[in-house]
Amino acid sequence: MRGGGRLRAGLAAARGNTLWKERRVSVYKKLASLGITLPEVTPPVAAFVPFVRNGHQLFVSGHIAKEGGKPWVGQLGLNVTTEQGIKAARGVAIDLLATLNLAVRDLNKIKRIVKLTVLVNSAPTFTEQHLVADGASELLVEIFGANGMHARSAFGVAQVPFGSCVEIDLIAEGED
Repeated sequence: MRGGGRLRAGLAAARGNTLWKERRVSVYKKLASLGITLPEVTPPVAAFVPFVRNGHQLFVSGHIAKEGGKPWVGQLGLNVTTEQGIKAARGVAIDLLATLNLAVRDLNKIKRIVKLTVLVNSAPTFTEQHLVADGASELLVEIFGANGMHARSAFGVAQVPFGSCVEIDLIAEGED
């Protein structure tokens, strides 16, 4: 659904639900119902770690879009369409979940997705970064329900590592 329709529907459902912390379905059952298998976590290729835990906060390093296991190279508005960018951002969210799973060992222990920062490799005239970012945001709401609603920033940038079309980092809150 383009334009944040699922995100708006998730927000509306969350507002009507007074039991925000109640999770009715296991995260893993939800992933399976969506046909999603978490990939192996790719080790960093530079001087950083995949995640850092600070108390209950989990900071997951930026992940780039991949296609066929290699960086999904391109620029939105030049040689990558908005629809392809949405698909790329959704794929990045799946990779972020794999790293989050490594960090907490059980995604059901995630209390909330707090924030996403989405960098979109964009041509100067491209203005739909927010729609690209919805590819990740909507998936997180599908998986975590109201607890997947998060703050977000989406930026158009001149370049992303390896020429990838999208990079996203994530902050989440976990349990003890």
